[in-house]
Amino acid sequence: MSKERYLRITLVKSPIGYSKRQKATLYSLGLRKLNRTVEHKDTPMIRGMVAAVAHLVRVEEVER
Repeated sequence: MSKERYLRITLVKSPIGYSKRQKATLYSLGLRKLNRTVEHKDTPMIRGMVAAVAHLVRVEEVER
């Protein structure tokens, strides 16, 4: 049985001053406050969202 891969995403920079689209991307990832962390399955959709706000988040790959 193989382990599933997850992404641990942490908001490390405030989205104040950035576009509404980037703020909406963070909100849809579940990142509403600074230094909060969420975990999502490693899918192409999540990877694309993370790439759009890469300058605001820190990403770690984890296996469960």
